[in-house]
Amino acid sequence: MANWTTASRKHFAELMSVDTWLPEKMPEYAQGFMYMLGSLTASSFVVLVISGIILAANGPASWSYNGLMRFAAAVHFWAVQAFFFFMMLHLWRVFFTGAWRGGRGGTWFLGALAMFIAIPTAFTGYLINGDFFSQWNAVQAKDGLNALGLGWVNLPNAGQMFGNHVVVLPLILGAIIFAHIARVRLKSVVPPYPLESEQGVKVKKEA
Repeated sequence: MANWTTASRKHFAELMSVDTWLPEKMPEYAQGFMYMLGSLTASSFVVLVISGIILAANGPASWSYNGLMRFAAAVHFWAVQAFFFFMMLHLWRVFFTGAWRGGRGGTWFLGALAMFIAIPTAFTGYLINGDFFSQWNAVQAKDGLNALGLGWVNLPNAGQMFGNHVVVLPLILGAIIFAHIARVRLKSVVPPYPLESEQGVKVKKEA
């Protein structure tokens, strides 16, 4: 009788196999541009992580006086725009193609959760700019969190926001994105909805 260690071992072996992550063939329906939106979102996240590491290594004020760091900050900023742009398009494509079908509900949930975690991740990055606009937004958002009973999140505290933006939230977001991609690789990409004619033939056969 199989126990939980056996099941975990089999699942881990399937997850980490070469065939799962480097398949030789992809379904024909998954080769269109709309099915690349998830990959573009993940690629934007990789650029975000790399540019963010460069900025964090040089300190939060380095982009104010260093030309190279200003370039890294610009790359980081536009990677954020690309990340949310492709993520929203990916979300709509997934919604209208019913990507939760075939036991893929967990995959869809992880993708939606990643979107919600990405919002405070981006917002805390905006708050550590230290300019007037970020300080004003921090104070206004702090009042909103106090009204919700979340006063322990001190948005005007630059140290807390820096730690959340650089360490806590990116690790959580990265783990969710990895789990989302892993489920996509295990379950494959959901096929399109069948044509009405195909549905009619299927109903006839079942009858």
